[in-house]
Amino acid sequence: MQSSTLQNTSTHKWLYFFISLAVLVNFSGLFVPLMDPDAGVYASISKNMLLRNDYFNLWFQDADWLDKPHFPFWITALFFKLFGIYDWSYKLPGILFALLGAWYTYVFAKKYYNRTIALWAVFILFTAEHFMISNNDVRAEPFLTGLIIASVYHFSNSLSKNLSWQLVAACLFAACCVMTKGVFTLIPIGGAVAGELIIKKEWKQIFHWRWWVALVLVIVFISPELYSLWYQFDSHPEKILFGKTNVSGIRFFLWDSQFGRFMNTGPIKGKGDPTYFLHTLLWAFLPWSLILYAALFTKIKNGIRKIATEFNEWYTISGSLLTLLVFSVSKFQLPYYSNIIFPFLAIISATFIVQLLSKNNKLFQIVQFVISILLVVAGASLAIFYKPSISIFLIVVLLLMSLLLAFLLIRRNSSTAYFLSGFSALMITLFLNLSFYPDLLKYQSGTEAAFYINQSYPDIPVATISIYTPAGGFYLKDHLRQTTLNAVNKREYSKGLLLFVTEEELQSLEEGEASFEIIKEFKHFHVTMLKLKFLNASTREQVLEKRFLIKLL
Repeated sequence: MQSSTLQNTSTHKWLYFFISLAVLVNFSGLFVPLMDPDAGVYASISKNMLLRNDYFNLWFQDADWLDKPHFPFWITALFFKLFGIYDWSYKLPGILFALLGAWYTYVFAKKYYNRTIALWAVFILFTAEHFMISNNDVRAEPFLTGLIIASVYHFSNSLSKNLSWQLVAACLFAACCVMTKGVFTLIPIGGAVAGELIIKKEWKQIFHWRWWVALVLVIVFISPELYSLWYQFDSHPEKILFGKTNVSGIRFFLWDSQFGRFMNTGPIKGKGDPTYFLHTLLWAFLPWSLILYAALFTKIKNGIRKIATEFNEWYTISGSLLTLLVFSVSKFQLPYYSNIIFPFLAIISATFIVQLLSKNNKLFQIVQFVISILLVVAGASLAIFYKPSISIFLIVVLLLMSLLLAFLLIRRNSSTAYFLSGFSALMITLFLNLSFYPDLLKYQSGTEAAFYINQSYPDIPVATISIYTPAGGFYLKDHLRQTTLNAVNKREYSKGLLLFVTEEELQSLEEGEASFEIIKEFKHFHVTMLKLKFLNASTREQVLEKRFLIKLL
């Protein structure tokens, strides 16, 4: 008994150490430039909200924007007001909400299991690869990662009383989820709570009148969103959106944005693959994906056999599996959609790891050691293949030294393999955030042009013809205008206007009547759609496009 207590104390110390390190690594992408298109769009909308002092209307490139609800933009605009309009002040609230998710992961797991599982769950969450990537390329998902687990936790606490502040808190977090990405975000919350009560046959709780109160509270809490949508769209039926008039913002928010995508009948369509999230989680939840699949299988198998020790809670597996099922059936799928249930998956995986440790299971220790080696090899290979501006030799040496340090610091015991796999994921992310992404984004010509214009031509108007660069527009101190080839050729412009154009547009202008001079040439690649020829330094030039900054005379 005393030996077990000492072992837990030692494990806790190491978990605290690695969790602290993981927090720092998750902040390491804070100053990496924004990636087009999504982060650039969201940052630009929040910037417009602040500069216009208008918190009801969402504007992007001088047009009404109807795609996502207001909550992330309200929060980001607040951070812009507090800290200034920067890329790091755009990313900071998303990262903080992700940290909120880690905190609620801890308190939830501690409530239903124990402190050891809670710490493992936080460590797993912080080191899941796509969780860390999303804290660099911030969109709506880091907000939801915190809000969903918070809502489930407070709903679980509200079951012991008819009405309490816990129910109010749960509904507030749920409403914020809806105001972040629509009503489908209630699926993991409702699925978690309903699954827990149904599996445990808590029929009185299922049909309790508190849920009517919860529904009313959620509607009340989302009323600012409903009013904003009515104010911008429903009260202006003359506005043209998606090529039509009489577009209801409220209908889009409550139906088209989510159910329209799910059934592929809305204005935004996609192509579905029933196995999409099955193989997406293989890389997105690295280095824990194989453990996750084994944990899910074991949990379901033991549940069917009605093993009592497996009935601590069913929130996590009910919420996560229902969400994955619904998203798999949907026709609109993206890898970061799964991030919102990572806290659930982390708790499930942590429970399984603690069971493995109690049995000193060798198989999964070997699996995690192999994954650690593969991660390091993949990182080193990328560094050698891509050749970022930071010395490749230095990167490889640092990675090897880090692994050596990990082996020396961690006493060889049953936990070593799991610590090492999480640590390897952290080192890979550190390489991505401090070396790979900064170098990669030099090929995002819109932001590079904005940096150059801010420094060399800060007071001259800038326009584009067909180039879509939301991040460039965000970074540009002046307003990014839109024009046409026809307007430029007809000299419908002020002299001195800067134009950011493609190579084809430059050729058209040379053949027309416009008079201009080329100021600077930029290399360009769509950095969120990487290809092997681009990643390979020896073939990169073959796939690069050229873009030009010109000055009209």
